[in-house]
Amino acid sequence: MTDAVTEFVATPLPIHSPEAQSLIRAYFFDIGSRYWGREVTPAEVDAVIIDEPNDDLAPPSGDFFVLRDGTEDVGCVGVRRIDPHTCELTRLFVAPHARGRGAGRALIAAVERSAREFGARTLRLDTRSDLTEARALYAACGFAEIPRFNDDEYAEHWFAKALG
Repeated sequence: MTDAVTEFVATPLPIHSPEAQSLIRAYFFDIGSRYWGREVTPAEVDAVIIDEPNDDLAPPSGDFFVLRDGTEDVGCVGVRRIDPHTCELTRLFVAPHARGRGAGRALIAAVERSAREFGARTLRLDTRSDLTEARALYAACGFAEIPRFNDDEYAEHWFAKALG
């Protein structure tokens, strides 16, 4: 018996859609719990969502993608336009049960297409040291570490990729 090949589909959805908000909550639960070394509470996630509404992840300044595996939402990613030639990848999340199967690469491919449509020549991002899988994914997808480009208190690594 052979395992079925998963075909992930990244679909742009409004950042405030129920599907997007569910994945954004899962993202903040995941990265918050990893950062604090304990499970974060729903109230803590609510506070972060209020502080970071992500309204710039919607046209015309950005896009937000939900990744589906069949009918199940398994990941998300956002892209925002920084200037006419630069976009930023943000909020990349893959549900734990979907990791290691190409979901992250599918999300990055969606963001790269969107950034090119915005006219970007460079795609950049920031991340933390404890998100080792994410850093490995970015490197495998052609991103290189660059000097700090923002003052995000949680960022510890900055990456960029030239878009052909």
